[in-house]
Amino acid sequence: MNKRILLQKVIAKLTEELAVYFRAAQFSRAEATHESSRAESKYDTRGLEASYLARGQSRQAAEIESAIAEFQKLPVKKLGPEDAIELGALVELEHGGDPSSFYLIGPRAGGTEVVYDKKEILVITPQSPLGEQLLGKRQGERLPLTLGGTRQPARIVSVA
Repeated sequence: MNKRILLQKVIAKLTEELAVYFRAAQFSRAEATHESSRAESKYDTRGLEASYLARGQSRQAAEIESAIAEFQKLPVKKLGPEDAIELGALVELEHGGDPSSFYLIGPRAGGTEVVYDKKEILVITPQSPLGEQLLGKRQGERLPLTLGGTRQPARIVSVA
């Protein structure tokens, strides 16, 4: 699997999300300042609520912009069976008797999913519970993972 293309797919997905948040923030900002949102009484908070919403959406957009910048700077490093899992690693994991799952250890944007080579790949961060448990492990290792408060056996199938 070409990790450079995978990173480009993650960046493209984040760019799409950024556009959605940007449009939503613009709409909320326009609503907050529109004449019809002016308070008619001291209990009318439509304009205030719209401004809070716009501020939250703008913060989320800024977070996504930061994530895009970090993924663009992330070095593409080819890892092999002898290498430990680190930031930027693509990990294939068998756990809970399910088919293999694929995870990209990213600097940010945990929870982002992309499809590449007919495989769903989930971005996780080193700070996530699963990321913490995988960092430093190697291909072939078996380990008990704690996911959602439940311990289950897992095996690291590959690290790239």
